[in-house]
Parts: sequence; C-alpha cells; structure tokens
Amino acid sequence: MSEPRSVPPDSIRLVLVDDHRMFRSGVKAELDDSMVIVGEAPDVDSAIVVVAQTRPDVVLLDVHLPGGNGNGGSDVISGSRGVTTESGEPVRFLALSVSDSAEDVIAVIRAGARGYVTKSINANDLPTAIRRVAGGAAVFRPRFAGCLLASFGGAAGEVTRRVGEPGRPRTAKRRSIGA
Repeated sequence: MSEPRSVPPDSIRLVLVDDHRMFRSGVKAELDDSMVIVGEAPDVDSAIVVVAQTRPDVVLLDVHLPGGNGNGGSDVISGSRGVTTESGEPVRFLALSVSDSAEDVIAVIRAGARGYVTKSINANDLPTAIRRVAGGAAVFRPRFAGCLLASFGGAAGEVTRRVGEPGRPRTAKRRSIGA
C-alpha cells in the first residue's frame, strides 16, 4: 500500500492493482508525466483500502486477484462503490488483464468497470485508454463488443429506432396511447 501524495492539479491520479509487483513496475515505467501513481495494491482487500484512502481518478485493475470473496477485480469494484475522487466524481475502473475470456470481461463490466484491455496493449495505447476512462468514456478492444452486446441484451447489427420513425414496431402500450 502507498501513502497519498501531493499531485499536480491537471494530473490523472491512478491506483495500480495487480498481484505481480514486476508488472506494476512495468506499467509505471510506461506512463507519461500527466499520470501520477497515488497508490498500489497486490490483492482485493488492500486495494479497497488504498482506493478509499487515495480517492484516485482511475484504478488500473487486474481481473484475477487474491483475497476478497474470490471474484478478484469485481470484488475491488464492489468494495469501492461510493468512493469519489477529490473533485467528487465517481472513481473509475479500467480492467487490465492477461485474460480475454468473455466471462472475465462481462464480470468486471457488470461490477462497474468503464473499460477492459488486455496486458498485450501497446505501451502508447495504455495512457490513451486511461485518459478516456478518466474522462468518462468506455474503452474496449473491438473484439469484446459482440460479447458485451450479447451479455447486456443487444445483438450486433441491431439499430434502435426513434419514436415516430417509419417501421418502428408498435407495442400494445404504444397502440393504447395512439403512438
């Protein structure tokens, strides 16, 4: 665990959560000057404490971690629910894992992660992904889109029509109100 530090005002404050110290060191070496590591943790329980203490903008989170209830990164997200950044925004989570399993992706997204990238991500792309998540955007590899759409009830290729567009199906509710 790390102690909170003073951070330049325009920086993105990060917590790194991974059970491999060498991996955390490698990530730190690849980040640019606009990103400041305010804490680190190797397991679920210490991650929840560090997130609450440091109130980062983004938590870069491994999916498979020891501790908690056995759900790894999902447990960290659940245990950090309600924690806000220093500016009052919700803390955002970006999963960074060696796994590209649909089950892992879906589990952390359902828990509340804003994105999921694999550890094979290009060193230049990782800071971009972190910035996007810090700004509130969702970040995924294109190959994850299909499994996420299917998991959350949409099918790839479907287009939602607006009310009043030709061809929009009329439900019983819409017929009863004349729409």
